[in-house]
Amino acid sequence: MIKEAIILAGGLGTRLSGVLKDIPKAMAPVNGKPFLDYQLDYLDVFSIDHIIISVGHLREQIMDHYGDRYKNMHIEYVVEEEPMGTGGGLKLAMEKVTGNTVYVLNGDTFYHIDYQKFLDIHYAKESKLSIVLRELDNVSRYGSIERDEDRSITGFFEKSQKQGKGFINGGVYLMSKPFFKSQNLPDKFSLEKDFFEKIYLTDKIYGILCRQYFIDIGVPEDYEKAQDDFKDFEYF
Repeated sequence: MIKEAIILAGGLGTRLSGVLKDIPKAMAPVNGKPFLDYQLDYLDVFSIDHIIISVGHLREQIMDHYGDRYKNMHIEYVVEEEPMGTGGGLKLAMEKVTGNTVYVLNGDTFYHIDYQKFLDIHYAKESKLSIVLRELDNVSRYGSIERDEDRSITGFFEKSQKQGKGFINGGVYLMSKPFFKSQNLPDKFSLEKDFFEKIYLTDKIYGILCRQYFIDIGVPEDYEKAQDDFKDFEYF
């Protein structure tokens, strides 16, 4: 079992600016405790005990709240002194990963996936990069992803390029550290645009579908929805 996870929590939270004032998205209160608590509680279920958090905007609130421990977890931080994109924050965090494979997730989303099952599929495919996919009835509002019968990703599409039922990026990944570092990526880049959407053309990467609960609190409507939804999860 992989025991390490990177959480990307350096975003500015512009879509929540009308709801949250001077609070980073990861610290958005849900039923009286930070959203990040829920993510960490769920990772703890799977015995993940080394957490690397990429922080930037209002980072002191996260660092002061958690320090270097949460439950059974050792927490480390990497700091984006200026916005570096989703890829730049990950590149910094990757330096603190001790093993060869690491989970990566966004600090403003929660996906009720089975992390052990995801890892089993990743290993069975001998994958260097695996992406959890969500299935939607209409993907036109999002960038979408296509895969073949072997789950190998065959295409990424911009918003409105595809309509109807399909797959989108669920924001949870398994990555090979040596593979990631071998790409010689810049210090500032988009993980999705500058890495995922290029690397599938030269290397096999896999899309693993999960039909479990998902929420992105980066939009006000879903942030409010989380207040009710999270009351029903037994591990919180």
